[in-house]
Amino acid sequence: MNKDEEYDYLFKVVLIGDSAVGKTNLLSRFKSNEFKLDSKSTIGVEFTSKTIQLEGKTIKATVWDTAGQERFRVITSAYYRGAVGALLVYDIANRETYNNVKYWLKELRDYADRNIVIMLVGNKSDLRHLRTIPTEDAKQFAQDNGLFFIETSALDSNNVEQAFRQTITEIYRIVHNKPAESSNEKVLPASNTHIILPTTKDNSKHTNGCC
Repeated sequence: MNKDEEYDYLFKVVLIGDSAVGKTNLLSRFKSNEFKLDSKSTIGVEFTSKTIQLEGKTIKATVWDTAGQERFRVITSAYYRGAVGALLVYDIANRETYNNVKYWLKELRDYADRNIVIMLVGNKSDLRHLRTIPTEDAKQFAQDNGLFFIETSALDSNNVEQAFRQTITEIYRIVHNKPAESSNEKVLPASNTHIILPTTKDNSKHTNGCC
C-alpha cells in the first residue's frame, strides 16, 4: 500500500433516496467540488471514495451512490450490508420524495448495520421559492426517528461538505465510544445550517464497521 492509500479507518457510507433528488451531484460536490447540470440517473450502484483527516486519524470513506428507481431497489438492497453511515436524501421541493423517506429508512433498518448513523438530507435548498417540505417538519421527523438532519444544495455547494463530514464524525465517535452531544439539537455556525442530534436511549453502542 503506497502512502496515498494509507488510512486508519475505512467506513462504508451509502447515499439513498428517490431518483432525481440530487444524490449523484451531492457525491460529486463532496468528492471533487463539481456539479453537472446534465447528470443522468444512476444505474444500479456507483462507488467512490474520499479520505479525510479527523483528530489526527486518516479516515477513508467509501461512498456508494444507489439508484432510486423502483426497478433497481431489489438489487441495491444488498449494498446496504456493511454500511455504517447513510445520507438519506429527499428534494425539499418534491413532496413525494419526502413521503418516501419512510420506505428508505425501513430499508436501512432491515439491511444495514444496526448502529448505522443516518443523516436525513433535504437537498436543493436553493429552490427555497418552490419548497413544499417545511424545515421544521423534517427536523421533527429526524428527532422522532433518531436521525441527524441537514439541508443542502448540491448546486451552490451549501452544507454538502458538512453533511458528509458530520456523518463520518458520528461514525468515528461510535467506534471510539465517545458520547454524543448532550443537547438534542445542535445548530452549526452557518445561520442556514441545521444539524439535529438524535435522542437515543444508549449512546454507548459500538459498530463493527471500521478498519
